[in-house]
This record gives sequence, structure tokens and C-alpha cells, in this order.
Amino acid sequence: MKEGIKLLKITVRKALERDIPELISMLMQVAKVHHDARPDIFKTGSKKYDEQELRTLLADELTANFVAADESDTAVGYIFCMLHEYKNHFLMRDCKTLYIDDLCIDNTVRSSGIGRILYSHACAFAKLQGCYNITLNVWAGNDNALKFYEHLGLFEQKRTMEMIL
Repeated sequence: MKEGIKLLKITVRKALERDIPELISMLMQVAKVHHDARPDIFKTGSKKYDEQELRTLLADELTANFVAADESDTAVGYIFCMLHEYKNHFLMRDCKTLYIDDLCIDNTVRSSGIGRILYSHACAFAKLQGCYNITLNVWAGNDNALKFYEHLGLFEQKRTMEMIL
């Protein structure tokens, strides 16, 4: 935990429409990390979802979207997850996967253990859903996220390669 960060009482709950302003702020923080690592791909000042897309995402039955809320019930972190299932696939064995689409902790409380709390909540949710595994993607250059996930016990499943033309 960062020195000087006060211990927070955190509650993990379903993300709600009232969380959208905080979610937008954190989405901007994630976008900046990605832009700083790969300005050739990510636009300055962009974000993954706008307000309407968040409303749709939060209402989607195939997603599991949770926030870490502080003592005043303000979202200080989020995890967006999607259930994927292979059934009678020509190549893959039948299995259900929880895909972590996005995870962010607000800059003001990063490194305080909230990411671990959200990830543990997602793991428990995945087990209840009968998932075989949890997957996610990490962009090259996002070294802090990579170290965080490796520290949680995740390991490389596959690689995406590129050649810039």
C-alpha cells in the first residue's frame, strides 16, 4: 500500500447508472495509460465507453460489472466482466470463461488493495457461474497492470503479435 493512503472501508457492489460520472473519470485514466504507452494506436483524451455505451453495458445481462465503493458509496474502482461460453465448438472443449474487459482503480487510491478486492470478487462470481477460467488482455507497455496480474497468479495464455507497416 502507498505510504500516506488512508485505509478505506470498501464495499463491492453491482455498478449502477449513478456511478457513471466516476466510471467516466476512471475510463479516462485508463485511456491515458494506454495512450502514453501506445500513442500510435490510442487517441489523446479518448475513453473506451461514453455515457450511453456505459448505460447499455450496465444493463446487459451477459456482463457482470462491479464497483468498489468507499464509505460514502462513491465508486473508486471498477471491474467490467463478460461471460463467454464454448459449447459444441468444432475445436474448443465446452467451457465457460469470465473475461475481464476492464479493471481500474482511481488514481487517488491506487495501490491500496482495491484492485485485489475487485479481482477476488470477480473470481468468486466466476466460480458461482461455473467458469473454468478467467481471461483478460494487457497491452504491451502497461507494465504496472502486467505485474499486478502476474502477482495475482495469472499467466500468459496466448500472444497477439503485430508488425507496424
